[in-house]
Amino acid sequence: MAVGQPTKPTKPTRILFVFDASNSMVAKHGTSNRIESAKQLFYKFLDSLSRNKNYVFALRMYGHTVKYPPGNCKDSKLIVPFSKNNTAQIKAQVAAAKPTGITPIEHSLTESANDFPDKNAVNMVILITDGIEECGGDPCAARQKLMEKGIVFKPFIIGIGLSPEQIKTFECVGNYFDFDEATTFTTISQIIQQQKLNKTSLQINLLDSKGLPKETDVNLTFTDVKQQKYTANYIHTLNTFGNPDTLFFDDYPTYKVKAHTIPAVESNTFNIAAGKHTTVPLDAPQGFLSINRFAGAYNYNEKVKFIVRKTGDPATINVQALNQKEKYLTGLYDIEILTLPRIYKYQTKISQSKETVIDIANAGMLQLKALEAGNGCILLETAQKLEWVCNLSPTTIQTYYLQPGNYRVAWRAKSLKGSIYTIEKKFRISSDTQLIVELYN
Repeated sequence: MAVGQPTKPTKPTRILFVFDASNSMVAKHGTSNRIESAKQLFYKFLDSLSRNKNYVFALRMYGHTVKYPPGNCKDSKLIVPFSKNNTAQIKAQVAAAKPTGITPIEHSLTESANDFPDKNAVNMVILITDGIEECGGDPCAARQKLMEKGIVFKPFIIGIGLSPEQIKTFECVGNYFDFDEATTFTTISQIIQQQKLNKTSLQINLLDSKGLPKETDVNLTFTDVKQQKYTANYIHTLNTFGNPDTLFFDDYPTYKVKAHTIPAVESNTFNIAAGKHTTVPLDAPQGFLSINRFAGAYNYNEKVKFIVRKTGDPATINVQALNQKEKYLTGLYDIEILTLPRIYKYQTKISQSKETVIDIANAGMLQLKALEAGNGCILLETAQKLEWVCNLSPTTIQTYYLQPGNYRVAWRAKSLKGSIYTIEKKFRISSDTQLIVELYN
């Protein structure tokens, strides 16, 4: 760094304590009761973490105002908001807390998302509780609210005297720690510091036919499997070193990622390890396909496209314009070119990093003229057979772009009510030529 260049300010870390002061906290715990044990652990946390001047704290408490029974499922309040030098105030509020009401965990966690002023910090939640949801809420749903507010790490759940079944209810919310485990305090302190420094990151490797992560420039859609909704879209990129770019993600949801190659490929479900780098490989070897023809004198305005299908599968996977190059997964494809008449190319092979080019002949222009409107069609002559190409429009002058070949037109004026009045004419179309066929001679 150059002398005198200002250093980038360190992002602050906000830690919100959500403290359970519900009626069940009066139960005995060892030689004391749960509320006193929780208070002692809380003081220890606050004293230790407050040594870092970049940490800012707040306190939310629930179950502390409305006596149970009946209690109140909205009994949750931000007691001390985020500010500097507020640890003495937070300690005093916890010291004065007396177990009173019931346990609205979802409501408390959902409301806690609003306790953070913005996303411009490392936002964390530490919940200290002895119970499970008592108000019919879903703590898992609250986790989504925290994510939307930028709480990018799972809340730390410190449980006091919970059964294995009760512990399971917190699996979807955050990282659970047992109050009675001797390492709980040091583990959480270390994780806070680690997560502050090491973001949870993800890398998607789009593998070529050699298994190397060299494919790129593909849209990636990430889906939260449980919520059944997408969470992010990114255009895959290789960084300046030629390696897949690193993305930063929340470690809470179970994800799937779909790479919008043609056709698309999708991963199995996967989880991301908190504070670590996760790599997800996807087989996506690709090559190129283009169908070209020269823009001749009589077909430059003809906007022809073609349909691409996997060989053996009738589903359309793409519609592409002539004279454009597009990427496809390697393999065999059936192509239907929407010229008149249509051209079919079966089992067209796409190979890794190579361009498959198909050249087709230029069209010729046919103009049909009649004195009045009528009905009819154009037929292609092939090996003594007639194949339908298209029906005519009921107008007196009409234009068609046809591939080179031998044709016939069959037509009858609308005013003539007998089939015997059908006019049939033969003609030949060549590339880049114009032909006029009159339907009244």
